[in-house]
Amino acid sequence: MTEQIKSIMTEENNDLYKIHTHAQGPKGSLPLTKEMLLHAPSGELFGLTQNVGMGWKPSRLKGKQYLLLSTQGGIRKEDGSPVALGYHTGHWEVGLLTQAAAEVITESGGVPFAGYVSDPCDGRSQGTEGMFDSLPYRNDAAIVFRRLIRSLPTRKGVLGVATCDKGLPAMMIALAGMHELPCVIVPGGVTLPPTEGEDAGKIQTIGARYASGEISLEAAADLGCRACATPGGGCQFLGTAATSQVIAEAMGMTVPHAALAPSGQPVWEEMARQSARAMMTLEEKGIRMKDILTEASIHNAMVVHAAFGGSTNLLLHIPAFAHAAGLPVPTVQDWIRVNKDVPRLVSVLPNGPEYHPTVRVFLAGGVPEVMLHLRRLGVLKEHALTVTGETLGTVLDWWESSERRVRMRNLLMEMDGIDADNVIMQPERAKERGLTSTVTFPMGNLAPEGSVIKSTAIDPTTVGEDGVYRHRGKAKVFTSEKAAISAIKNNGIQAGDVMVLMGRGPSGTGMEETYQLTSALKHLPFGKYVSLITDARFSGVSTGACIGHVGPEALAGGPIGKLRDGDTIDIIVDRNRLEGTIHFLGDSDEVLTPEEGARVLADRDPHPELAPDERLPDDTRLWAALQSVSGGTWAGSVYDVDRIIAALEAGKKALAQQSR
Repeated sequence: MTEQIKSIMTEENNDLYKIHTHAQGPKGSLPLTKEMLLHAPSGELFGLTQNVGMGWKPSRLKGKQYLLLSTQGGIRKEDGSPVALGYHTGHWEVGLLTQAAAEVITESGGVPFAGYVSDPCDGRSQGTEGMFDSLPYRNDAAIVFRRLIRSLPTRKGVLGVATCDKGLPAMMIALAGMHELPCVIVPGGVTLPPTEGEDAGKIQTIGARYASGEISLEAAADLGCRACATPGGGCQFLGTAATSQVIAEAMGMTVPHAALAPSGQPVWEEMARQSARAMMTLEEKGIRMKDILTEASIHNAMVVHAAFGGSTNLLLHIPAFAHAAGLPVPTVQDWIRVNKDVPRLVSVLPNGPEYHPTVRVFLAGGVPEVMLHLRRLGVLKEHALTVTGETLGTVLDWWESSERRVRMRNLLMEMDGIDADNVIMQPERAKERGLTSTVTFPMGNLAPEGSVIKSTAIDPTTVGEDGVYRHRGKAKVFTSEKAAISAIKNNGIQAGDVMVLMGRGPSGTGMEETYQLTSALKHLPFGKYVSLITDARFSGVSTGACIGHVGPEALAGGPIGKLRDGDTIDIIVDRNRLEGTIHFLGDSDEVLTPEEGARVLADRDPHPELAPDERLPDDTRLWAALQSVSGGTWAGSVYDVDRIIAALEAGKKALAQQSR
């Protein structure tokens, strides 16, 4: 034991004993006035002392104070090399954005502050118990961001820098709730794809493909090494991270042409400077978050989501943004209406028809280019205000005739030989290419409250000439993702099967993301002939006949929790009319009507293995209970404080009556 302590406490550096017990302190004096000493809160006065204690010059303390919040993670040397790794590339470089923004604020005479709430990586936690904290993290991080904002009472505005699946939605929720402050979102951009290799979505299937003999060990190791070709930014596909960036811009929370910029490059860094200037301009003009986030901006977010073919996870996040802003929360009927009105216009990973990485969407014009087409269709609310201080209509006027637009689109042709109009298409061209609207919400005796499928991402070769996907098959039921992926890897799933993953909603796992299943099916030769139904959710990069968000969830008494192996399941998804059904039709060769099937399910007991995951942390159990009382996943999995308090008060009264 003595040698062990010595090995830990080795002290070969004599400088350890050069210790000082006092210091002179910063030179100069605070710019105090008689009025400040008589009337300012002690916290503001002590704050000035803290500022010079950290090295800020006393002569520069009078400037307006601005807060820069980010999801920065890891520790980097000045040359970018790692000292301690972050969780993912999406938060690895964002410190460069906050630094660029801070320099602009300082040059203008302001005083920048910075705070950090790092974020997890959904890709890193796929198939692990880390996924139990993924969606709940969003609410917790938003709370911490808001607390940090309020804990600096002297801030005049907030800049939020974030990139990925949960960190960016958390930042957007937090800033949406700052009704009286000028706030700007700075998207953290995207990583580049390898010159030769696979994107970060496909690379997550190497295990399943190796198990099925699709690739060799050597190929898996080589491809996996190169998939994240640059060290910063979100994944190269239009998953939840990229879609969240797009939605932030669509709502007017970013400067123009901000979403999907290539991380680490000059255009990306300049965006931070532009954002800092925008925030200070908003403050000067008295424009606050409540002026930017309106019903019109939420409408525009839904429209742009449909046009891009965005991640279904935004059905959880956009309602949460609206709730935080104090606006009406979109309903399923609102989503259906928007998706029927708005065509998909963007050809991008993972939707196709051509699998362009997100950096090409940026060069093709990104969000403003898509909005030009939507403007001509008359589906945008152009009077919505943006963080430029100008309306969306004015921003689009600028973009249409800007040098930036011309040069970016030309660069795409020069570097990659890609016509921008084949990435972001005219509505007529998109229709010719077979692009269909984004999402459908199947109902039925298995999903009385609804479900969701990114119907545009169903393999078109499995869809009828009438645009309808039809699959009637036998259920193979799983109560854990581990068992489901094992079945895929060990030939337990065949073409024609309907996989059912139950008990993985909020109450079971925190509503885990099941991308390892959907990605494996996509990249296996028979996978397109398998459907998946779950009360969990999917990664934004998921494709195929994958139906999630089934409500009620199994552990809340949902019919999905009563299915058994061999049950007949009938799935119909009309990609043109955006209508669909999922029904249980019996457990024998005799086919029941949906009504008869509903009665059979009502009389059944839940699946014998249905239970919350035994590893589910108490933090997530609490989140699940609070969001359920607040309206559940279809309301955005938010914390509705009034409803929670009302439920607690009712519970207290009920308990008091029981104790009498």
